[in-house]
Amino acid sequence: MTTMFRTASRLMLVLMVVLMLDGCIGKRITKANVDQVTEGMSKKQVESILGPPTSLNNEDFVIMKKTTYIYRQGKDTVTIVFKDDKVQSKNSTLSD
Repeated sequence: MTTMFRTASRLMLVLMVVLMLDGCIGKRITKANVDQVTEGMSKKQVESILGPPTSLNNEDFVIMKKTTYIYRQGKDTVTIVFKDDKVQSKNSTLSD
């Protein structure tokens, strides 16, 4: 019984590590999921679709806050601009 318990515990540990790594690495950027991002979405909504950005740039002005999320995957780049924490525009080099 203890051998079965150890084996099950090891399998569970391996599964947990794999799931954690998958969440940390980010999601694969595809045209289909970039197309899901629409004007007015929050940063949290965008990250739930695309994962965390590869890099970001914050600019705080007196009248507004502007953040740019940049996603790089190989030679492709996706740029999403937020104004006051809502998607204002997006640009992508992904092709169909």
